[in-house]
Amino acid sequence: MVDVGKWPIFSLLSPQEVASIRKACVFGTSANEAIYITHNDEVFVFGLNCSNCLGTGDNQSTIVPKKLEALCGKKVSSLSYGSGPHVVLCTEDGEVYAWGHNGYSQLGNGTTNQGITPVQVCTNLLVKKVVEVACGSHHSMALSFDGDLYAWGYNNCGQVGSGSTANQPTPRRVSNCLQGKVVVGIACGQTSSMAVVNNGEVYGWGYNGNGQLGLGNNANQLTPCRVAALHGVCVLQIVCGYAHTLALTDEGLLYAWGANTYGQLGTGNKSNQLSPVQIMMEKERVVEIAACHSAHTSAAKTQSGQVYMWGQCRGQSVIFPHLTHFACTDDVFACFATPAVMWRLLSVEHEDFLTVAESLKKEFDSPETSDLKFRVDGKYIHVHKAVLKIRCEHFRTMFQSYWNEDMKEVIEIDQFSYPVYRAFLEYLYTDSVDLPPEDAIGLLDLATSYCENRLKKLCQHIIKRGITVENAFSLLSAAVRYDAEDLEEFCFKFCVNHLTEVTQTTAFWQMDGPLLKEFIAKASKCGAFKN
Repeated sequence: MVDVGKWPIFSLLSPQEVASIRKACVFGTSANEAIYITHNDEVFVFGLNCSNCLGTGDNQSTIVPKKLEALCGKKVSSLSYGSGPHVVLCTEDGEVYAWGHNGYSQLGNGTTNQGITPVQVCTNLLVKKVVEVACGSHHSMALSFDGDLYAWGYNNCGQVGSGSTANQPTPRRVSNCLQGKVVVGIACGQTSSMAVVNNGEVYGWGYNGNGQLGLGNNANQLTPCRVAALHGVCVLQIVCGYAHTLALTDEGLLYAWGANTYGQLGTGNKSNQLSPVQIMMEKERVVEIAACHSAHTSAAKTQSGQVYMWGQCRGQSVIFPHLTHFACTDDVFACFATPAVMWRLLSVEHEDFLTVAESLKKEFDSPETSDLKFRVDGKYIHVHKAVLKIRCEHFRTMFQSYWNEDMKEVIEIDQFSYPVYRAFLEYLYTDSVDLPPEDAIGLLDLATSYCENRLKKLCQHIIKRGITVENAFSLLSAAVRYDAEDLEEFCFKFCVNHLTEVTQTTAFWQMDGPLLKEFIAKASKCGAFKN
């Protein structure tokens, strides 16, 4: 499951708010803005609000999520953002909305006035069902259901594909070499644009100073040009970084080209590539690639679920694809991209699937699945013989001494209290202990009796963490009784350091005679009683 908590900005939300998230996107020059859609299809924003990019109708930042009423119930399907930032999204009904920075008409409304609230982009799109949007630094693109591509906004390098460098104030269909083609995928670099058509061909236009169009040169292109070097392969997905491009084929092959200052091409060096170069050839089939126009980071996922990253990763240049422990490419951008934005609108699926550890924890003390009960202080604890045998040598020996047909269904326990024994059995299912220090003394006794050394250390840690003036001598007595030398030394030092207070407690004067004498003698050697 994707965890939005890996993006620091979501730490501002309550657990209930995080649990309500179905889709989300973190954006902005410092990853300081976020938008999310709930399971009830309500849309919320929060963050810094640069250039009115939150769409709340004002320029105020907010750490408390604000609802965008105009978008609630619209079923957002695709979302992208620019560097201003400006935000563009489309809904399942094919409508396009935009707001935020508009200095170059990137909102497509024919003006350069900032958009303080979401407004539908109408020109040339009202009769189209838009299925995908993409944004560069200050330009925008929209792909329709029937494969038509529209672009608008900043056009200083030809990134709108109109054949000129004049800014485009409203959506304009991108044609020329794309005339008659069915576009199925789009992506934007900072000032470049890429498209994939239904036969697997790739086209690029706009800025090409680093070779990010993959045309074999570094000349800007004012209209779409086919990436001839990819002839013979069928590209399924294309993504753009700040000034580099990645393409994934139907055979799971990965190609990269463009800027390589940070190793973002994964070629093992930092040389720019003007034409596509195949990478990760020695790896298994790639099924997903990821990049974002505001970062120099690249990521890929293989068919077995392995996730690789390369490029600028937390300020370091990683020139070869590096295997991570992540489960999805999104986590790479949360933890290693600069800024830590999202490369796509993130779908947060709250899966019902449980790991083995989670399943074990869930079944502890479950009457429905257990095959054995312990009765302690008149209360039952339901467990599974197999789990106890696997996890504990004491029970393994115990169960081997019975024939299966003679095995008791209920085992009576009278030497330990119910809280202690329950905590012990729960530990076998969870590897954790949650007890107050006073009860941890009893669990320490059990751990010593059952030769559970790791549990013994856990109990000592709980006791150390919970020691107070009132319980210090009780805990010291327990440490001595259970031969816990490290804990004994810790409790002794605590008592000496708080001698005046602890000698006034009832526990001090109720201490076992020999132990009290031993403590006084040892403390006197340290000079504790010299006054």
